Amino acid sequence: MTARPTIALTMGDGAGIGPEVCLAAALHPELQAAARLVVIGDARRMRQAAELLGRQEEIAAVSKVDDHEPGRVNVLDLDLLPEDLAWGRLSAVAGDAAFHYVRVACELAVAGTVQAIATAPLNKEALHLGGHLYPGHTELLASLTGTEEVSMLLSTPKVKVIHVTTHLGLLDAIARIEPGLVERTARRGYSAMRASGIAHPRIGVCAINPHAGEHGLFGYNEEAIKIAPAVELLRAEGMDIVGPLPADTAFFLAGRGDYDLIVAMYHDQGHGPVKVLGIEAGTNITVGLPVIRTSVDHGTAFDIAGRGIADGRSMIEAVRQAIEMSGPA
Repeated sequence: MTARPTIALTMGDGAGIGPEVCLAAALHPELQAAARLVVIGDARRMRQAAELLGRQEEIAAVSKVDDHEPGRVNVLDLDLLPEDLAWGRLSAVAGDAAFHYVRVACELAVAGTVQAIATAPLNKEALHLGGHLYPGHTELLASLTGTEEVSMLLSTPKVKVIHVTTHLGLLDAIARIEPGLVERTARRGYSAMRASGIAHPRIGVCAINPHAGEHGLFGYNEEAIKIAPAVELLRAEGMDIVGPLPADTAFFLAGRGDYDLIVAMYHDQGHGPVKVLGIEAGTNITVGLPVIRTSVDHGTAFDIAGRGIADGRSMIEAVRQAIEMSGPA
């Protein structure tokens, strides 16, 4: 019998919907059958989430991953949150706790104790208030694993997008883009598509400017200087890659199936279409880490936290993809 992988689910910001969506994934019968699921977080907060959702299943605090038992929600309990933590409110304590959930999960993954990490959302402002000055999960994971450069890949049933830049202001993002970074990002995306079972990925690369600059009419010739050299190099190596394409055209073509992957130049260029085309089942995969990490494709949703109405489908899909990517233990 093939051993099931062990997947760490980080609880995210305890004031947001992280506990609720973690509970939805941890109790999902198909996921329970496919893997050993361990939530890295606070058992008391998970019990509070279960109570507001009307779930009666046992929430068990464990001190190590090997204490996992089937038929219950196993929580590696860091016990960092106060009992009276308010739902839906910014909290330095919750931001600090969210950092430590990820830190512990990374340590377990690097040691091989868990085979993958699936992260619930954290709040960047709360993270900063808690003393951890990272732009987001992606940069935090890179720092914790000593990885110099990683990429964010968003996956939905209709389109997959990898980002050349992520958490930067638009002017800073454009300044950061250069042929080497575009090339390395496209290579990471190509490898991720191959690993997912696509033997010959078809890749479309977005331009920066409207109409791909219209031959210098818009912008300052960024497409020719920053993007085209990377595409030409990869095409010469045999990669099926096209660009730079106007972003609106690229996503239309990807939506109808012409491309397996789109390379977006900056955060909102990639995130906007993905959220229109499938945020409910969308996931975020960090490509380039020495560990497997998937995540929900949404935020902490403070406006609905603690009301028992959070949609757990993205977290379920993130765990499903983590299981598929990790394989047997």
